[in-house]
Amino acid sequence: MTATPLAAAALAGVPGGVQAQGAWMGRRQLFVRFAGEAETATMYTSVALNRELERQSARSTFHSIAIGGRDPLGNLHFLLSAFTSVKPPLPVMLDTDGQRPEALAMLAPHLTLAQVTVEFAGPEAMRTNAIETIAAAAGAGCQHALVLSPRDDTSDGQLLRLIEQAHAVSESTQVVVHPPPPTGDVPMLDRRWATLLEQAMSTHADVRLALRLPAPAGLR
Repeated sequence: MTATPLAAAALAGVPGGVQAQGAWMGRRQLFVRFAGEAETATMYTSVALNRELERQSARSTFHSIAIGGRDPLGNLHFLLSAFTSVKPPLPVMLDTDGQRPEALAMLAPHLTLAQVTVEFAGPEAMRTNAIETIAAAAGAGCQHALVLSPRDDTSDGQLLRLIEQAHAVSESTQVVVHPPPPTGDVPMLDRRWATLLEQAMSTHADVRLALRLPAPAGLR
């Protein structure tokens, strides 16, 4: 009989750190980071990942586990293998760009929070998929958050439209808007953002503004 191969994935480590953005910003977490093309990677089996999470959570105190990095839901088989064989020692948050709503629906039973981060790069279809991912999380009964990280050229209309769409699929969506970092003589938060928050909350009650925690203090 041929043994079933262990699920494995390339990770850029499992560091401890402080969440830089989103609904659990400022929380001390263990980060399961899938490696990008230019990052130094270490191959982990699902068994090895579980052992590392158990080891680190026993040595120090963390709020939760954050799954992120490059296309985490592209490694669905690995994550399902890890989290169905052993219950994670801490609540699990997934941070995704929202491009795999069908995969999120499969992983949602193992998550406490599904966080969809929109960075306003790429085609409009990416934003549509992000809303579908919010809907998949809501349908699975998983806490869900929409994190909007606008660029300098992102309009208020784009932000408000996404907030309206998120509200339409789930009134329980936590929405976090991270204004771009200040440059030059631009104020830390000019009046535009207070006005935007007022407009957004007329549609959806759970919207907040927050400045991201920059590296090296903040990780994601």
